[in-house]
Amino acid sequence: MVNKKIVCLGGGVGTANLLSGIKDYFSDINAIVSMADDGGSAGRLRRYYKIPPTGDIVNCMIALSNSDKVMLDLLKFRFPGERYGPDNILPGQKIANLMFAALILNNKNLNEAIAKMKEIFQVSASIYPSTLSSVSLSAKTSTGHIVRREENIDLGNFKGKIKQLYIHPKNPRVDGRVLDAIKNADVIVAGPGDLYTTILPVLIVPAITQEIKKSKAKKTFVVNVANKFFETPNYSVSDFISAIKKHCGFQPFDTFLINNNTSYSIPEEFKDQYSIAPLRRGKENNVNCVYEDLINEDFPIYHSPKKLAKAVVENI
Repeated sequence: MVNKKIVCLGGGVGTANLLSGIKDYFSDINAIVSMADDGGSAGRLRRYYKIPPTGDIVNCMIALSNSDKVMLDLLKFRFPGERYGPDNILPGQKIANLMFAALILNNKNLNEAIAKMKEIFQVSASIYPSTLSSVSLSAKTSTGHIVRREENIDLGNFKGKIKQLYIHPKNPRVDGRVLDAIKNADVIVAGPGDLYTTILPVLIVPAITQEIKKSKAKKTFVVNVANKFFETPNYSVSDFISAIKKHCGFQPFDTFLINNNTSYSIPEEFKDQYSIAPLRRGKENNVNCVYEDLINEDFPIYHSPKKLAKAVVENI
């Protein structure tokens, strides 16, 4: 085990993959999870019951869980049906999201619900919501239009390219334990994951941005192995670097981890949504770019948790 405190910023599948890998290396893991998700089945629960988003926290719980396979398979189970269906129906819902929603409604407190979910999932790591209340997103595009809601940004329901992301409210309250975790971290990792709908919604929370800027930790950003056509179309490493600096007002990360295995093809069912991220080099000044084979050969729009965890450990 690595005797260092690691903080992971983000949510979604990318952060879950990272967490499932690093739990074999780190005993002090802290996940700080976006509260901006309002799409899919978790978004339906958020709207219908007026509760914080459940999906990203549940993904992190499953990744960090020490439960047996039977329990994990049950928690991952999704009832057949459309994830983007009506808010008040069961089809498309995941059991773990329903359990978490029930705990939030029963306890009237998100952190208490998280504590009880950790008991159920047998999770020893710390999982914190990035803000004490749910936030919403909007983005300004290259055409001058404003697109509102995380789901619309995530699904590409807009024209042009994303130029600026905003959170609402602008300065949401943050739990002091989140700021303490960042302050005391030896290692901070953001990504992988959707840049504008998962990662930046955590990084641009003002209190979090300021604490990261003050931190002396080793700070690493994991660049996606694949780009969404409508969110990060054809983004190179320098595009990720520029977007992060633009939104944070400075460059928070001293190291960028980049997959250099581009020999795999996007799965057929995702070819209309993703492309392998190009390896063009250009404006990567003042940051350490580490290129390694990080791809999941079985599903090459994602990182391999084991490869990614090994790369994080080797570069701290």
